[in-house]
Amino acid sequence: MESIKSSSLKSKQEVINDLKKLLALINDGKEGYQSAAESTDNEQLKALFLKFSGERIVYASELKDHIALHGDEAENENGGVLGGLHRAWLTVKQALISKEDISILNAIMTGEKAAINGYDACITDFADHADHITLLTEQRDGIKAALAEIERQAVLANH
Repeated sequence: MESIKSSSLKSKQEVINDLKKLLALINDGKEGYQSAAESTDNEQLKALFLKFSGERIVYASELKDHIALHGDEAENENGGVLGGLHRAWLTVKQALISKEDISILNAIMTGEKAAINGYDACITDFADHADHITLLTEQRDGIKAALAEIERQAVLANH
């Protein structure tokens, strides 16, 4: 793969930082889903949470590849401290203490919405993220699909 030399408006380092923020958020999601799977007794939810955690592992690997294309490394295997984005997944961790499925699902919805917002910020910055816009769009759409399924499970849990 050929290295990306520069970005149109942002510096190369700013683009790398954007990707690293998404990576940290994806890792927050991965950890949130793994913890949720460990915290529920519902086997269907456990399987769903593990599926989405696995998706986040793939997303993280893809983001690391794009960070490498820009000439940097991403060793982050854990989530990050990204203000509101990170706090959204901390809400998941707090909900796990209750071990109530509806609380866990509601907290996951908050985390996924924050992830979508993070992706949207990069996607709307098309000029600077043009070389990986397809990847970011596909990952955001995957997160949206996960959110839709989590919302469906929350409706079922409320009935």
